[in-house]
Amino acid sequence: MKKIIFFFLPLLKNKYTLSLMVFFAWIVFFDSNNLINRAIRLKQVHRLEKEKIYYEQKIAEDHEKLDELTGNPEKLEKFAREQYLMKRANEDIFIIEK
Repeated sequence: MKKIIFFFLPLLKNKYTLSLMVFFAWIVFFDSNNLINRAIRLKQVHRLEKEKIYYEQKIAEDHEKLDELTGNPEKLEKFAREQYLMKRANEDIFIIEK
């Protein structure tokens, strides 16, 4: 234990080493843009990029469905009947739940 203390004692007396250690401590813990907050923000950025990709895919799928529905009146009628339970004037609708 004494050997370790005697090894670090001259380093702590050196003003350059001491200032460098204070600088690193400041950067890692006390600065507003410290390394800990930076790592947390990087995780958030990666999560948000994954969400962005997911939502871009969903938007593309919805555009395809919209183009399909506006281009084909039979599919529009099928969609309205299934999703909004719309019916023709002389029809009755029975909803069967499993």
